[in-house]
Amino acid sequence: MKALRRFTVRAHLPERLAALERLSVNLRWSWDRPTQELFATIDSGLWEQFGQDPVAVLGGVSPQRLDELAGDEAFLERLDHLAAELDTYLTRPMWYQERTSAGVSLPTGIAYFSMEFGVAEVLPNYSGGLGILAGDHLKSASDLGLPLIAVGLYYRSGYFRQSLTADGWQREDYPSLDPQGLPLRLLTDASGEPVLVSLAMPDGGQLNARVWIAQVGRIPLLLLDSDIPETEHELRSVTDRLYGGDQEHRIKQELLAGIGGVRAIRAFTAVEGLPEPQVFHMNEGHAGFLGVERIRELVTDGELDFDTALAVVRSSTVFTTHTPVPAGIDRFPVEMVERYFGSSEAGSELVPGVPLDRIVAFGAEDDPSKFNMAHMGLRLAQRANGVSLLHGTVSRGMFNDLWPGFDQDEVPIGSITNGVHAPTWAAPQWVELARELVGSEDLSSLSEADTWKRLQQVDTGHLWWIRSQLRELLVEDVRRRLRRSWLERGASEAELGWIADAFDPNVLTVGFARRVPTYKRLTLMLRDPERLERLLLDEERPVQLIVAGKSHPADDGGKALIQEIVRFADRPEVRHRIAFLPDYDMSMARFLYWGCDVWLNNPLRPLEACGTSGMKSALNGGLNLSIRDGWWDEWYDGENGWEIATADGLADESRRDDLEASSLYDLLEKSVTTKFYERDEHGVPRRWMEMVRHTLQVLGPKVLASRMVRDYTEKYYAPAAASLHRTIEEVDGVPFGAARDLAAFCERARGSWPNVRITDVDGYGLPDTPLLGSELTLTAKVHLDDLRPDEVVVEAIVGRVDTADVLVDPLVVPMTHTGSADGNDVFSSTTPLPVAGRVGYTVRVLPHHRLLAADDELGLVTLA
Repeated sequence: MKALRRFTVRAHLPERLAALERLSVNLRWSWDRPTQELFATIDSGLWEQFGQDPVAVLGGVSPQRLDELAGDEAFLERLDHLAAELDTYLTRPMWYQERTSAGVSLPTGIAYFSMEFGVAEVLPNYSGGLGILAGDHLKSASDLGLPLIAVGLYYRSGYFRQSLTADGWQREDYPSLDPQGLPLRLLTDASGEPVLVSLAMPDGGQLNARVWIAQVGRIPLLLLDSDIPETEHELRSVTDRLYGGDQEHRIKQELLAGIGGVRAIRAFTAVEGLPEPQVFHMNEGHAGFLGVERIRELVTDGELDFDTALAVVRSSTVFTTHTPVPAGIDRFPVEMVERYFGSSEAGSELVPGVPLDRIVAFGAEDDPSKFNMAHMGLRLAQRANGVSLLHGTVSRGMFNDLWPGFDQDEVPIGSITNGVHAPTWAAPQWVELARELVGSEDLSSLSEADTWKRLQQVDTGHLWWIRSQLRELLVEDVRRRLRRSWLERGASEAELGWIADAFDPNVLTVGFARRVPTYKRLTLMLRDPERLERLLLDEERPVQLIVAGKSHPADDGGKALIQEIVRFADRPEVRHRIAFLPDYDMSMARFLYWGCDVWLNNPLRPLEACGTSGMKSALNGGLNLSIRDGWWDEWYDGENGWEIATADGLADESRRDDLEASSLYDLLEKSVTTKFYERDEHGVPRRWMEMVRHTLQVLGPKVLASRMVRDYTEKYYAPAAASLHRTIEEVDGVPFGAARDLAAFCERARGSWPNVRITDVDGYGLPDTPLLGSELTLTAKVHLDDLRPDEVVVEAIVGRVDTADVLVDPLVVPMTHTGSADGNDVFSSTTPLPVAGRVGYTVRVLPHHRLLAADDELGLVTLA
């Protein structure tokens, strides 16, 4: 088991070794192998004992060994080289600086908020994919040079350590993690005193937090910690555990993350002399209260009215949803929100100047007793996205009610497909091969498809050799973890002789590792246990299966699924071919992604927002065997893995599971194993390896987090910063004049909209049997109430009419203001028909303002 330090030791380093301190506290070492190898050289035993943690190694190494290293010229040369390399990495122009030098307008600062960050094993501030994604976002932002500041909470016990009881039930352990023994530094003011972030609580108390800084390459990650002497005893536990406690506990965490996070950023930028962020990015709705705090700043410090402040905040906020089902959204009782924010019109002590009714309106949903954090995120952000193309579609459907009158595909939620950080997740063997192919230590060209095409130059046998090496490393790791788990469950050493031969580095290895909510269907593989057993024990084409994952401590249903897998895997007949490995974390995941030949994912479609674990496997030459969900739905091409047939139209869930499990077994039996075990005269499965080569070439440049962060920069951060600049412009010498104008327009549009109506529509010019290209002229008379013609857009919607009298693939045609008649404004358009046959049309009106991101932003529309 990895050693967990409950006490702190800080090394006093000889002057000649002082650079080790800098290297140890910048988490770039977690993805820089030469730096890792340097620390392993100090004391290989301590390196393994402390879970490959440089800070712990420096705290545990003997003074004699340090003195010895201080006189070791070879070691000092390596140290100096790596220290200089880190300095260069932290200061040289990167992609972002090159873009700005080329004249591209980009934000001077970006704030990124998330409730969890999976940066490195030594900082267990994550539970699953959301946190790992956030960690990869920071690492790639660092590699690209983004001026980003990240914000989250420091959990004294992380998520939890998982072990199994003798009968296979999940057991949780919450070890205390001392921040003094981690690669963190405390944010202090000019006098050296810790900076405190304070939030007023409804009982008159104060929730105080210190700010720890984890340096992730070029990116500072601010982590708020309430377990400090300055906080009252009953509030010190607010940051005790990730996703722990009841709703009262969660709302305190989310208030601290959002409101406290903004205050932490203000303190940090003041101390460090950095520019204030222009763009604020919410990674899920947990930190949604950041928007309320930013409104408070503008109201109390900037003396703006609420609506003008809201216009400024919305213009510069990005919201990313990772949730494919309403049940996955945080929802608090409205009375709880009211208690924390107070009932005064002037706001509360927590956020003075912000009226309670406006805060409650941000989280309003169908149930008036609930406050919806995702709805607040969407209402406070001018730009929003899902995390794969399919998830964008699902999100537009899930949140369609916030834009009544609009078709689902018009809901303003886009998508940016997640990515993974290659230096973190690619095996060293692949990284070395990449350097040979590129001819340089600099692997920034991995984002270009042409770089990956160079894999055509690599001999198939060499690719197979790498894959076989990685499978062997995985088997060794699995045996170590199996032994440890069985001992923890009460077995004796004498009973575990079988583990020495458990799993086989020459057998097709399938991995399944993820969180264990019901929709991910951990036990679908057990739908027909006899058939699974036959696959595992097949004499000619055997399969071995490695399963891992944590269930939320409060989810007994998920724990029961784990127990079902464990009990099957415990059976002597199959225990050498299938294992459930407890305590799934980054260190285990790395070996799984490296060594598994096939990555299995069988969620209920379309409930997997993205599923980045399959990307990490693909990055290492693993082939995906998956339901068409998340990222796999858009990038599966028939040659980079296998599609498990989905029966997502079936209402009978049991029948659906039967059909999809059958498809899984059929693919393993008839396609996957046959291709893997078909060998040439050199023992190489050539058809299999061509699929591996194709996977690396096609998916390699797509699955990278560097591609994802570039997409966010170009499609969301840069437009948000530009929108902010336009919104805060002076007008006629009035500060924030543009924002005031936008706020006034929004108020006027909402007030007028109930009276906006289309009084008449005329169409002419069509022949009796419309032909493709026939011209249709439309004229509409519109009553605009208090709005001007330039404050609306009027559009004709034209398309083919199907047998159910529904417009199919409609074309949107702008209509031009041509005058007025009978107290109405007249708009007209002429357009060639996009289709032949039965043609239908209608007209709609939307509000328009130059500072809106799109005309559907306000959710107002009038249809003829």
